[in-house]
Amino acid sequence: MASLSRALRVATTCPRKRPAQGLQLQPLASVAGPTTEKNVPYQRTLKEEAQGPSTAARGPSQPLPSTADVVVIGGGSLGCQTLYHLAKLGVSGAVLLERERLTSGTTWHTAGLLWQLRPSDVEVELLAHTRRVVSRELEEETGLHTGWIQNGGLFIASNRQRLDEYKRLMSLGKAYGVESHVLSPAETKALYPLMNVDDLYGTLYVPQDGTMDPAGTCTTLVRAAAARGAQVIENCPVTGIHVRTDDFGVRRVAAVETQHGSIQTPCVVNCAGVWASAVGRMAGVKVPLVAMHHAYVVTERIEGIQNMPNVRDHDASVYLRLQGDALSVGGYENNPVFWEEVSDKFAFGLFDLDWDVFSQHIEGAINRVPVLERTGIKSTVCGPASPCLHQLRVTAATQPPPGPPGDVPSKQPGLLDQPRPAPESFTPDHKPLMGEAPELRGFFLGCGFNSAGMMLGGGCGQELAHWIIHGRPEKDMYGYDIRRFHHSLTDHSRWIRERSHESYAKNYSVVFPHDEPLAGRNMRTDALHQELLEQGCVFQERHGWERPGWFSPQGTAPVPDYDYYGAYGNQVHQDCAYTRLLEDEYTFEFPPHHGVIQKECLTCRGAAAVFNMSYFGKFYLLGLDASKAADWLFSADVSRPPGSTVYTCMLNQRGGVESDLTVSRLAPGPEAGPLAPAFEGDGYYLAVGGAAAQHNWSHISTVLQDQKFRCQLIDSSEDLGMISIQGPASRAILQEVLDADLSNSAFPFSTHQLVRAAGHLVRAMRLSFVGELGWELHIPRASCVPVYRAVMTAGAKHGLVNAGYRAIDSLSIEKGYRHWHADLRSDDSPLEAGLAFTCKLKSRVPFLGREALERQREAGLRLRLVCLTVEEKVPMFGLEAIWRNGQVVGHVRRADFGFTLDKTIAYGYIQNPSGGPVSLDFVKSGDYALERMGVTYAAQVHLKSPFDPDNKRVRGIY
Repeated sequence: MASLSRALRVATTCPRKRPAQGLQLQPLASVAGPTTEKNVPYQRTLKEEAQGPSTAARGPSQPLPSTADVVVIGGGSLGCQTLYHLAKLGVSGAVLLERERLTSGTTWHTAGLLWQLRPSDVEVELLAHTRRVVSRELEEETGLHTGWIQNGGLFIASNRQRLDEYKRLMSLGKAYGVESHVLSPAETKALYPLMNVDDLYGTLYVPQDGTMDPAGTCTTLVRAAAARGAQVIENCPVTGIHVRTDDFGVRRVAAVETQHGSIQTPCVVNCAGVWASAVGRMAGVKVPLVAMHHAYVVTERIEGIQNMPNVRDHDASVYLRLQGDALSVGGYENNPVFWEEVSDKFAFGLFDLDWDVFSQHIEGAINRVPVLERTGIKSTVCGPASPCLHQLRVTAATQPPPGPPGDVPSKQPGLLDQPRPAPESFTPDHKPLMGEAPELRGFFLGCGFNSAGMMLGGGCGQELAHWIIHGRPEKDMYGYDIRRFHHSLTDHSRWIRERSHESYAKNYSVVFPHDEPLAGRNMRTDALHQELLEQGCVFQERHGWERPGWFSPQGTAPVPDYDYYGAYGNQVHQDCAYTRLLEDEYTFEFPPHHGVIQKECLTCRGAAAVFNMSYFGKFYLLGLDASKAADWLFSADVSRPPGSTVYTCMLNQRGGVESDLTVSRLAPGPEAGPLAPAFEGDGYYLAVGGAAAQHNWSHISTVLQDQKFRCQLIDSSEDLGMISIQGPASRAILQEVLDADLSNSAFPFSTHQLVRAAGHLVRAMRLSFVGELGWELHIPRASCVPVYRAVMTAGAKHGLVNAGYRAIDSLSIEKGYRHWHADLRSDDSPLEAGLAFTCKLKSRVPFLGREALERQREAGLRLRLVCLTVEEKVPMFGLEAIWRNGQVVGHVRRADFGFTLDKTIAYGYIQNPSGGPVSLDFVKSGDYALERMGVTYAAQVHLKSPFDPDNKRVRGIY
């Protein structure tokens, strides 16, 4: 009997020939031996009828309906969960089409682990719903056991930073009622006696984590859906998506075509996993994901392992999943194998296990559970160029049967299970792809789950069902929304491949607050990029754009080409200034350059700073119905005279904030150009945060289509740059550059004018996002460098400095300005967020979301955003628990250090534990504390910004 240690020795010493491109598929139907069937009972359940003729010869499992309300493509975890939740929400005419058998793609081999704590509040909520569905609701509804096993989860910390991350998760879990405990090495040993704890700092134990059975779960889901009228049709490959163009030129789904007929439908949901890109191409929709191999092996029986929790040793990039009385061992490496040619014939299949890739996980597994060194592994991986592997018996991609731990059929000596990696899909930012595709109305995505489709499936299936039925999800799903990616990136093969590789390689990396990707950089740069790089700019990346993060006094720090972390024959970059500075950010304490950011902030407050904000989205809304569209789209009253600029929100029908932005009313000009396009009717210039520009574009486009407004939406983001000069000296500096009177009377706050800057035509706006006197200059791309240089020259004697978004984060939170998708999201209303002043509720003008706000105002707010400050000099970044009078009432959404106030500032939504409204009296009457990594710090609550609460500085009063 071979052991894991022998597998490691053999894999690292035996020569082997690795094919350059060829990937040999190994259908399980060809595997000999009854042990396979014993180990994989759900395979017997879902695949037993697939042993006969081919899919095409068998035909569909039932006749196709002529019409359907919704057609779900793909019978894996997401497809089954989406169908179930559609049916549960009342959609009886939903049909799921599966080209083979349910789970036959990637779901059948998944490890099925469910960990309740992740560094995202939205994901904690999604995971909680999955757990409720799988562990309780399905069984109550159907009487069937899904195979859920609650054996707990254990996260391993072998360094201080990792333990700090776990403590952050523990604090967040308290806001959601997730029981968790940070254990010492000794306590960990008592819980898991077979574990080596000599090198541990500690662990995070979550008793109610567990394991799902993919077959049991999916079978129960479709049975529950069918009871509500949904249909599941297997052996029915989709061959095309029929698209129609309506009278307004909008492309819409019309039908799904299969080998056995067509189904007329207005809605398709692409849950096809690694095949999702191919399904997208049928409809002209870009689906940015790649397929990679992922593998795990299963050991022989281990005495004493029964009932142990599942383990994630993130620093070793290894997971150990309880498999009855054995363990599954897997992980994530930096050199995964890409599946270059995704086969549409692949079903219940696996690839040859590449030991060069997989063997790196064995050493970490043996270190963590030393008994594995003497434990057999089952099955054989043997190639013609690897004769020394003939004794190895390794098994991969198997699952436990439903039932309690330890209830595993006995093995017959000599019988073989097949150990093979299987395909998984990965995305450029390690987040799923969901929502309606911007290219095609009625075409929804539910794919790209980065090996987390089972555990996120319940929550995401529910949100996707709400999205389809109500036009938007209940929770804030922007991080999963396909519309987060700029259209120039979604079919850029190099960007997708590099970023998806990095998302796989860093799957188990510590999630630091200020980490940045190294892959897919320098895709979108503005006119000032090189100018700022030479001045020491350390760039951040936001959906392809390079934007200034902060300015290093140590010299230039260009972002290098991606080196794949040394994989695939690439050389790791040596002595790279950018990566050195980035590694300094790998901390939950203040970074070494904390003082540099402090200088940028305090100079802005005391003199002036210039911010390059060229990555902002810059749109024109023009046409005969532009005023009608603006009244409906924007919560604030933007029907002001030309020359006015209004800060406003855009809402959804639930009253949630889809965006905050500025809207400037335009006057028709004599000449058409980048700053003054020609138009008939009315015109508006919109400036939106660059990270959410594509989201804003898609939201506005969808509303214009739904309401049939006759107007144009023009994207000038690439054509225009934008710099903002903020601070007490900003007026004096710009008065030397602009040919306009900048006095309060001639250029009031919240107005804009076309002026000349150093001879170049620009649009100047008197606005502030940091709470200071200041102006934004919106500049044609060709004029950006000369205008910027003129501003810097004029500002030299006033102490003007460059500043980046790290300074913006600090300055804006100090003033109490919101950041969309941080303390302001699509599931937050402006009333809850303290932005009622952006809503024209005193008028009778209807706007999108108004009815929801009126209902909320009448019922009272169940959530309210509050500002909290901490006297002690401790860094906070968000996710900290908020305590009020000894009870957890929420968590921090956004936090930063305010250098002017010289204290940490945090914003979070709180609720009343009694379930009642969160009144202002409720807010003021409590004693507050913030829990950071398990330690609480006394906090003071504020109803208004503690910095310049009377807004004197933005009016130039110092």
